[in-house]
Amino acid sequence: MSNNTFNCGLGAVLAVIGGKWKPLVLYHLAQDVHRYGELRRAIGGVTDKVLIQQLKELERDEIISRIDYQEMPPKVEYSLTPFGQSLAMALGALCTWGTEHMQTVERISARRTAALASS
Repeated sequence: MSNNTFNCGLGAVLAVIGGKWKPLVLYHLAQDVHRYGELRRAIGGVTDKVLIQQLKELERDEIISRIDYQEMPPKVEYSLTPFGQSLAMALGALCTWGTEHMQTVERISARRTAALASS
């Protein structure tokens, strides 16, 4: 998160959740506490490097909490902070919108892909 002054609330939200995988991390952590491997499997398609980077950013921005149990084999758990829980609740409406419009978005995405392929 940068030290910017925001002109609207959406700018503040995007400063925190900007990144392809952060909203999905928040979604899954809103359901339950997860270990790293569980989170990676739940999200799918993300590389270790990117997921680790985005988890560090979310932790730095006080959205998630990371607990390292200092065990062998390593045991690390991620959960939402109260601040992160409030954000996850706000993202719930976006999740509902996405579910309601999934077929339309898929159709638009396919049309966009076809247009790019033909150009």
